[in-house]
Amino acid sequence: MDELTMLRKMVEEHDYVSALAIIDELDEMAKDDKINKVESFVHILLLHLIKEQAEKHTTKSWTRSIEMALRSIVKSNKRRSAGGYYLRPDELKATIEESFSGAVQDAAYEAFGGAYTATRLGEMIDADQLKQEALDKILTYKQ
Repeated sequence: MDELTMLRKMVEEHDYVSALAIIDELDEMAKDDKINKVESFVHILLLHLIKEQAEKHTTKSWTRSIEMALRSIVKSNKRRSAGGYYLRPDELKATIEESFSGAVQDAAYEAFGGAYTATRLGEMIDADQLKQEALDKILTYKQ
């Protein structure tokens, strides 16, 4: 990793301002990686909640996928050493909003054997209720 080599050199040369800038950049990269993981797991959560609501039933596989997605969201979002979370509840809500249309499109390939378009599947669900359900599940999940 070039950043670590540069960081070492800057510290050895007592260039602390530049070293701190690299530390900030590394911290931002790590945060972005965590947020991307959370977004991926939110997508999976939404996909299965959409299928459940549209088909008005669930399967053991969907239930398990929802559970695994929730566990992964909470784990990925939690700051280990500093405490707290990468994404606050309002940011999680925004992530759900941003992921929703893609999740509906992916759910359309799976729900009802792919019989409906994403537009039609979207008409079959209560999007606002589903988004709120997803947020509530994330915020109240206990490992």
